[in-house]
This record gives sequence, C-alpha cells and structure tokens, in this order.
Amino acid sequence: MAHVEHVLAVVAVRDIGTARAWYSRLFGREPDNDPMPNLIEWQVVPGGWVQVTEDARRAGYDLLNLAVSDLDEGVRELRELGLDPGEIIEANKGVRLCPLPDPDGNSIQLVGNFREVY
Repeated sequence: MAHVEHVLAVVAVRDIGTARAWYSRLFGREPDNDPMPNLIEWQVVPGGWVQVTEDARRAGYDLLNLAVSDLDEGVRELRELGLDPGEIIEANKGVRLCPLPDPDGNSIQLVGNFREVY
C-alpha cells in the first residue's frame, strides 16, 4: 500500500446545514473545505480531517473521539459555546472521557489524558 498521508474521520448527519452550524461551534470556525453540497471538512490536526456528510440512512450511528490537551477546559469551553457535554467519566489508566452527542445522536467524545503508549 502507498504511504498514508491523511486520515479522514467521517460523520453522517441528516441535514448538512444544521450540522455545519453545530460543528462550526464545536471546532470554533467554519469548515476548511466545502467540496460538494453534501460534504464539509475541518482539518483538526496536520493530516487529520473530520468530514461531515449528509447521509440520513447512516446518521446517528457514528463515533468520533477527539483527544484534547485539557479535558476540563475543553468541557468548560463547550458549555460556554452553548453545547451540552455530558459528565466526565474516569475510564482506565488515567484516561478521562466526556460524551457530547451531536444533533443527530452521533457520539462525539472528548478524550483527556490520551497518549500513544499506555
């Protein structure tokens, strides 16, 4: 296989307009790319993208984990933006999780204390 240059996580939604507004609040900016009427994209880290696509059949079944540098601060910021994150969960080996469902019920989860080796 050729060298992988980018990783693209895909989240399916029912309405691209509603999703655009919600994910723009989540990421703090408008999409980086708007390549077609049913697809918008944010580059969240170098080589790492989140694609939001209108696909009512698949909407509500996706899981997107976003590892953040400071979970408590991230949750506070989300609440200030009018988003509704759940309670922080102590997972395993110091990892902490905070669920944040999108308007379609997709599971967006903030991850605190993520590391590459445990």
